[in-house]
Amino acid sequence: MSFNITILGSSGALPAYGRFPSSQFIEIQNRYFLVDCGEGTQIQLRRYDLNLHRINHIFISHLHGDHYLGLMGLLFTMHLQQRMSDLHLYSHPGLDEIITLQLKHSHSALNYNLIFHPLKKNVHEIIFEDDKVQVETLPLQHKITCSGFLFREKEKPRRIDKTLLPDGLLLQQLAALKRGEDVMNDEGLILYRNQDLTMPGRRCRSYAYCSDTAYFTALIPLVKEVDLLYHEATFAEEDSIKAKETKHSTAKEAAALAQQARVKKLALGHFSARYKDLSILENEAKEIFPNIALAVEGLTFSLEE
Repeated sequence: MSFNITILGSSGALPAYGRFPSSQFIEIQNRYFLVDCGEGTQIQLRRYDLNLHRINHIFISHLHGDHYLGLMGLLFTMHLQQRMSDLHLYSHPGLDEIITLQLKHSHSALNYNLIFHPLKKNVHEIIFEDDKVQVETLPLQHKITCSGFLFREKEKPRRIDKTLLPDGLLLQQLAALKRGEDVMNDEGLILYRNQDLTMPGRRCRSYAYCSDTAYFTALIPLVKEVDLLYHEATFAEEDSIKAKETKHSTAKEAAALAQQARVKKLALGHFSARYKDLSILENEAKEIFPNIALAVEGLTFSLEE
């Protein structure tokens, strides 16, 4: 089953050097999510051949423009292309007012329903879940209220070991094994125990998205040992004072947090427009945490089971 994160935008406040503002397209077991929606997001979705109509849940980390200014264009494109299904928007309070005002003054009404889910300030909680996936908020430290998002797969069912299956099992008995049940006879007695004919389920994968934030040690236990951590790395060490003033992180700080949380891989993003060459950020981070990647446009991270 797939677990893919495609980077649509890696830039900080300004688009620069072909880098777009923040946005990511996430696919988990045929569920499709958008995280942040900076200017040009729908252009990037088309560029990388990603179907925008599969998106049913959009998560906005905070209400600085570089994280949501592409949203109205995307919503109108969905409308013009006759979307009918509900679209869920998760944001701190205010996004509903922003969208409603624009619809009001353009005398527009969308074909589909927008369902707003207000996020709570400085709270870690589950905001979405179904039978396969759950999404949690991650409190961040920024100039305005801001949340990251943690995507986790739920526990997976045990897998049938075909080499151990006895001959003559009926289809309904195989179905029972797939559901995690024992195989019973007509009298209700156990013929075969599930654990004797199955293997453990595939491992559950996890992805943490930490957008605009200062270095924040409270995140460490929340993202502990995730498969992939995306953490902003707006500045190099030479601009660390600027990072503190704006409540952003340096690449070294992102790497230090990844090291302390013992994550498997770190993706750096939200790069300041002052850096045309991103190698300075990459090299500074690698001094602390070697397994990193620059989360640049078009790159897809595929997490293996």
